[in-house]
Amino acid sequence: MTAKPECSDDPVADWAPATQLVHGGTLRSQFGETSEAIFLTQGYIYESAEQAEARFKNEEPGYQYSRFANPSLSMFEERLRLLEGAEACRATATGMAAVTAALMSYLSAGDHVVAARALFGSCRYVVEDLAPRFGVASTLIDGTDIEAWKAAVQPNTKAFFFETPANPTLDLVDIAAVSEIAKQAGALVFVDNVFATPMLQRPLEHGADVVIYSATKHIDGQGRCLGGAVLCPQKFVDDYLSVFLRQTGPTMSPFNAWVLLKGLETLPIRVRAQCDNARQIADHLGRHVGVDRVLFPSRDDHPQAELASRQMSGFGQIVTFSVKGGKENAFRFLNALRIVRISNNLGDAKSLITHPATTTHQRLKPEARAELGITDGMVRLSVGLEDANDLVHDLDRAISAAV
Repeated sequence: MTAKPECSDDPVADWAPATQLVHGGTLRSQFGETSEAIFLTQGYIYESAEQAEARFKNEEPGYQYSRFANPSLSMFEERLRLLEGAEACRATATGMAAVTAALMSYLSAGDHVVAARALFGSCRYVVEDLAPRFGVASTLIDGTDIEAWKAAVQPNTKAFFFETPANPTLDLVDIAAVSEIAKQAGALVFVDNVFATPMLQRPLEHGADVVIYSATKHIDGQGRCLGGAVLCPQKFVDDYLSVFLRQTGPTMSPFNAWVLLKGLETLPIRVRAQCDNARQIADHLGRHVGVDRVLFPSRDDHPQAELASRQMSGFGQIVTFSVKGGKENAFRFLNALRIVRISNNLGDAKSLITHPATTTHQRLKPEARAELGITDGMVRLSVGLEDANDLVHDLDRAISAAV
């Protein structure tokens, strides 16, 4: 047993993540409920007109309207904030709402953003299509190339944006190195950390400024509801994010906040089990004659295995691989699966698989997909909580039926 650190002014901050995710941020009503309550309310009652005025002037703490804040959201935000080690957290309706709010609240006409080319298709839309409509220029680069980040900086560069590991190729970006370049350029670093989860990677500890999640994925983990989150300094909330969320309304519902709050309680257990399954499956597929290539950060043949070991405490539950024979055989393989289900979602208790070229990244032109290494035979497997041997058998049987 290791000694506990001396207590800080905030005892919750000294708890281990597993304890924080069960107890952190809890608010209880006068009834003393064990499980956190769902505050399904649109608005709030004031004791007087003077109190209402004080609330709207932010002269008195308290809730005004659930588009602005809600007790269920507050609990979810505080619990995730504790886990990430951030100063502030704001919840949104979806992961893409979080990406859009974080970037568009900060960037203005005349600004420039540098982004890794290996982004989820909808994230590329925000950077390539949406932002330019408002006068924000963008440059997409190979995020694995540190020199490319340096070369892309312009006098008006205000933001660096990337996901690591990337969807679906599992390319990694050196967070610390890129953050140092951004700091010298006077830009903020925005990291989509959804594949790693806060259990396996802490971008803020490596110099990032803003961390973004689709809570729909591992945080829920059971395919029930949508959500997103932005974690950042309090100053970023005060100067940019708060007014954007308040006025544009991409708000998480109280019900979804409650579901995600309960999802956080089991996040460490689920992620650990999924990572163990994924490692076994990646090693098995790496030896399979029907598979061209396996991408998994801990494997020796991953070009950035050393970086993965340095900046991640675990390697995730996504295994990307290519079935021999291109799209036709990939589709035959997908259709032959019985346990693993075809779905473009990920991070679920159920193992899910998709064909990126025709789903998540279908809006990209063929040459753009080729540039990213997304082939017609590539599939992305999100490994769930089933028995690893059952999954291996299901994959083997489907590959044999396809190749």
